[in-house]
Amino acid sequence: MLNRPFFRIDKGLGRLSCALAIIAMTVCPGRAQQRTMTLEEAVKTARSQSVQALQAKHSFVSTYWAYRSYLASRLPSLNLYGNLMNYDRSLTLLQSYEDGTFRYASTYNLQNSLGLQLAQNVTWTGGRLYLYSDLSRIDQFGSSSTLTWYSQPVTVSYVQPLFAYNQFKWDKLIEPKEYERGKRIYIEAMEQLTIETAGAYFALIEAARNHEAAKADCDNTATMRAVAEERMKVGSVTKDEYLTLELRSINDSIKIGETLVTMREAQMRLNSLLGYDESVEIEPVIEDDLPDIAMDYEMVVDKCMKNSTFSLNNEISELEAASAVARAKADRGVSMSLNARLGLSQTGADMPSVYKDLLNQEVVGVTFSVPIFDWGMGRGKVQKAKAAQEVVKAQTLQSENDNRRKLFVAVGQFNSQRQQCIASKKAMAVAAERYMLVMDKLRHRDRTDRRAERQ
Repeated sequence: MLNRPFFRIDKGLGRLSCALAIIAMTVCPGRAQQRTMTLEEAVKTARSQSVQALQAKHSFVSTYWAYRSYLASRLPSLNLYGNLMNYDRSLTLLQSYEDGTFRYASTYNLQNSLGLQLAQNVTWTGGRLYLYSDLSRIDQFGSSSTLTWYSQPVTVSYVQPLFAYNQFKWDKLIEPKEYERGKRIYIEAMEQLTIETAGAYFALIEAARNHEAAKADCDNTATMRAVAEERMKVGSVTKDEYLTLELRSINDSIKIGETLVTMREAQMRLNSLLGYDESVEIEPVIEDDLPDIAMDYEMVVDKCMKNSTFSLNNEISELEAASAVARAKADRGVSMSLNARLGLSQTGADMPSVYKDLLNQEVVGVTFSVPIFDWGMGRGKVQKAKAAQEVVKAQTLQSENDNRRKLFVAVGQFNSQRQQCIASKKAMAVAAERYMLVMDKLRHRDRTDRRAERQ
């Protein structure tokens, strides 16, 4: 039993064909649509219709509208406000100012008010300016029904926090950089998609080449096995040598199936990046043109600082850390707010009368809160924010050093790619020539043995 071949040539080839047919039916369930595509076309397709491109686009749209909201917060806002049909019939607890006694009085009225307000944030001071006009009406029911109007035709109000954290100031420093970072993130996402598409494109080429090489090896092994079978009849090849070729033929058939599966996986990966389903089969076009491009390290570093998100990430991190320190300092100290209101007002029994002989109104006041003793809580928050700021500075410095090192390595690898491709092309040509010489020598030896057998 040990001296018998694993299977004969005709049966082995039949089984191999059946196995390949089963694999092909499993991996390729339907007839695929062939489509020839260059690398440039593949990249263009991926950037226009892939899922990654759609995600990058909508992510940037979100950043854009966030920036639009920030710009809108710096512009005046106009609001209509009011209190309509506020009906009140209840008992209200009142205290007498003469003897301090309490009693319940009946309340029976209807209140309506309507106003228009213009508001503007003041970026540099952190205050808020208001300009508004409103009109109120009170209908008093009961034993003595009365109607009262109250108007404020023009009123200017200003609220100014003192020694407080100025959110508007820090937003002005951070939000434009956030928007710029969003644009660069979109560009980087599209460039990363280009890199992934190119990698998948050449992975498919490599997988197809490996599959073709596996089939060629299987054919050559079959040829060598046929020659060995004839030579074994004349005793120039041992049974062990023939069985070795038989085993190699089995392994070659297995390798064909494995490379076919790998090629289909590479095809599906490329289809996923291009936005296609399994019904499309891309046939890559191999271009012999190898561009002669060399990168300069200083130029790459300069472009990275100007166009990538790296520098913006560091700037935003430092600004956010400084903003946290400013907030902690403001929350620790004295809290004061200036409130001022200037305008005209009047009251009367009918609407025309409330706009005649208007009276001035001036209201100015300062509210404050001074922490006397907080067990060091405010100071601890400030020190914590300062420590976090120092950590951010150290991380920024380290990241800059690491980034320059990565760029230096990347530039060196890129500049060596052309020479590696040229060397690989030469090595492939030499290997192909050597392979042909070996096969010619094998065929020549076979012909020599056959002539010797006939003689």
